[in-house]
Amino acid sequence: MGRLWEDHRLTIMAVGALLVGLLMSVYVVPEEEQVVIVRTGEPVGTVNTPGGTKGPGLYLRAPFIDKVVRIERRLLDLEMNDEEVLSNDQQRLLVNAFARFRISDPVRMVERAGSTEGVRSALEPILNSVLRQELGRRTFQAMLTAERGSALANVRANLDRQARQYGAEVVDVKIMRTDLPDAPLQSAFRRMESDREREARAIRAQGGRDARIIRAEADAEAASIYADAFGKDAEFYDFYRAMQSYDTTFGPAREGEAPKGESSIILSPDNEYLRQFRGRR
Repeated sequence: MGRLWEDHRLTIMAVGALLVGLLMSVYVVPEEEQVVIVRTGEPVGTVNTPGGTKGPGLYLRAPFIDKVVRIERRLLDLEMNDEEVLSNDQQRLLVNAFARFRISDPVRMVERAGSTEGVRSALEPILNSVLRQELGRRTFQAMLTAERGSALANVRANLDRQARQYGAEVVDVKIMRTDLPDAPLQSAFRRMESDREREARAIRAQGGRDARIIRAEADAEAASIYADAFGKDAEFYDFYRAMQSYDTTFGPAREGEAPKGESSIILSPDNEYLRQFRGRR
């Protein structure tokens, strides 16, 4: 009985080891990936690569010996954020650019860069360099015209030529933004703001001067009218001015004026100020 149990235990262990070995040997290659099999540091096979005979599916490898390196078949991004570039007209520009590339030779990529991140690390300074060279031959204004397209075509061609040595193919290069640095922009904005404030002060000063002239002319005209009225009918002018004074003193508050409140004025019946109420002129 003991011998039988020992045989069963050994069988179970053997089956378990076989299953573990099988699981470690099997790998799946999806449609969006390509695979390079590396053995003792050297590529020995590929799956689902451009021009290859093996497509996506289920495959076996030697466990503990073969290493599966998975590589994207889709387009990959390479970004360059806010790098300062000197244009041909000596303008310091902040350039935000990106490139799209794919791995076209995965074996070379594994040999030269090891992984897609290694490719990115190798291409970033190259993208920076070719952009500086290309934009350095053009003015800032030229980068705002159709000439920008030819500049980007040259950048893509130069970057692609360098990327081939890492098994990559550059399919597109775009500049998302080309601006002057913040410091010159802020200085320009401050200059514009100062100029507008100076113009506003000049306009306000001119308006104040015109207002004083108009007010003085109006006062002079009013004084002339009053003088003419006084000369034609002195009694009527005296009556009119008295009514204005009474209205200001005793009348209700006009629209827009503060309420006058309750107040009392004590005057003697024969006060000269009230002579119009008594019908005396």
